[in-house]
Amino acid sequence: MNQPIARLFMVTIVLFGALAVMTSWWTVVRADELNAATQNTREVLRGLKVRRGLIRDADGGVIARSVREENGVYSRRYPQGAIFGHPVGYSRASVGQTELERFRNEPLIGKKDSITTVFDQLTGKQADGQDVITHLDPEAQKQAIDAIARAGKSGSVVAMDPQTGAVQVMASVPGYDPNTVVDQKSFSALATDEARKPLVNRALQFGEAPGSTMKVVTAAAAIDSGEYDLDSQVDGKNNAVISGVPLKNNFNESFGSIDLVGALAKSVNTVFARVAEDLGKETMRKYMRRFGFEQKPQLDYPEDAMSASGEYRNGKLIPVTSRFVDVGRMGIGQDKLSVTTMQMAQVAAAIANEGTLMKPRLTDRIVDRDGRTAEKIEPEVQSKVVSKESAAAVRTMMEAVVERGTLTAAQIPGVQVAGKTGTAETQLGDTINDVWFIAFAPSRDPRVAIAVNVQDVPGFGGEIAAPIAKDVMTTLLRKGN
Repeated sequence: MNQPIARLFMVTIVLFGALAVMTSWWTVVRADELNAATQNTREVLRGLKVRRGLIRDADGGVIARSVREENGVYSRRYPQGAIFGHPVGYSRASVGQTELERFRNEPLIGKKDSITTVFDQLTGKQADGQDVITHLDPEAQKQAIDAIARAGKSGSVVAMDPQTGAVQVMASVPGYDPNTVVDQKSFSALATDEARKPLVNRALQFGEAPGSTMKVVTAAAAIDSGEYDLDSQVDGKNNAVISGVPLKNNFNESFGSIDLVGALAKSVNTVFARVAEDLGKETMRKYMRRFGFEQKPQLDYPEDAMSASGEYRNGKLIPVTSRFVDVGRMGIGQDKLSVTTMQMAQVAAAIANEGTLMKPRLTDRIVDRDGRTAEKIEPEVQSKVVSKESAAAVRTMMEAVVERGTLTAAQIPGVQVAGKTGTAETQLGDTINDVWFIAFAPSRDPRVAIAVNVQDVPGFGGEIAAPIAKDVMTTLLRKGN
């Protein structure tokens, strides 16, 4: 064999070897990733031949089921329509899968290894998926959707059990009915609706300035760091200079020396801006990250369908320690801070649960067709945010917000509520705001933590968001979920 032919032979051998390695890499090492791709043709077509498992709400109601068509393939139906469109999503051969339908695709199609699948096909065995049982409460979910729709054009609500992380409500308005997403045309009609953005899950994807609800995070950092306590006195005068620029209090009200409990109850901007400046960017960032900021929620939901909360510049997340961040104004929910409703629900939940943040989860368990529990999704700690003692101090501050002030809209008869309002200005004028309320109840034995955000409305968090939170919490507490 002459030298040129020998070289060609060696190059061919190397190329075939590389091809074999890459083929093995994709078919063995990264097979799960390849199969999980939303638009993977083989996986989608395979799903048409499977009686996809049910998705149920916390009361046992069916959210999603499969129906066999005349041509022998299965298609998805959503009996409760738009109520669970955002948390559950849809599964269609023509447009793919989204949300929980996508995240829990493997159990829903009863995924098996290739040999078992071929054997089932040869023996004619019915291919069935497993059922997914969620924590979602249908009554509270509908109540939240209806309340947001009455209050404004758009908004979201997230409610969870702070002790377990179980997500009981994930409501986003405007919404959509997954039954209507049947082909590319119907999908495009929703996807191109720029005015309403019905496919956007505002609880997880849409960031807003949190306003004064952020003062809860600043208070927690202040107390847990040991730099402050409930009796610490801070100057609350109006027009205090923060980062070289005067900062106004609400209604230009000026306070003298005031303790942290009173400062949160009266939502004094200059106090918490001073505190955040004093703590500094490094300390604020440490505690914010413990609460879940600067990272996507650790939720059983597609990662690419969630947004991280934090400081944004030119559309990109930047660290709190960046030179572009005004830490004082960030500490009161201003500056370039953008947060999701899920993030603020986690803030409330961490304080409620004695300073421990649990991972949020939509799924309770995976169940076989015979009713046997195949997998129980157990509660899992995400982070220790603050000490038990620090959480108790912040709880006292949040109780004072509801009890000392005029926040009667958040009060539940016979139940002590801890909460904080927030109002963030918009570009639509001085009277149009994004309003917030975060809370938990009962404050000394919390069973529900909640965040409510209503966008572009005339009014304040205590007037608009707090009544929604009160009604949803009342429903969940009554049902004992």
